[in-house]
Amino acid sequence: MKQPRGKPFQKGQSGNPNGRPAGSRNKRTLALEEMLGDHIGAITQKAVDAAINGDMAAIKMIMDRMLPPARSRPISIELPPITDIASVSIAQSEILKAVTEGDLLLDEAEALTGLLEARRRSFEAADLEERIKQLEERF
Repeated sequence: MKQPRGKPFQKGQSGNPNGRPAGSRNKRTLALEEMLGDHIGAITQKAVDAAINGDMAAIKMIMDRMLPPARSRPISIELPPITDIASVSIAQSEILKAVTEGDLLLDEAEALTGLLEARRRSFEAADLEERIKQLEERF
């Protein structure tokens, strides 16, 4: 039977509590930089030239490296306080209005509508619970 080497792993305890040293660099990155050396500028220029000449792979590569992936952004829209099912409907109307006026993107509206739908369901569940409670008290 093979014996484990070193100390056994203890749950909840890191094997490297100090983490990676600040400023240390990835070995792969260091190796690539060493391999490319002084040619990195020429290679970059070649990729830019290919992109300018319409090479879609080069364009994609440059855009992927230069522009970070789009993330959601904070949005500002005035909605009424969401206190009941009726206010959910009013809020949905405000979202629709903001989309049609160009103040809100469609995916942002979908996200907000999803949140409102979850809130509506919670109101509905609370209402059903109250009705069941009232029915049980009658009988």
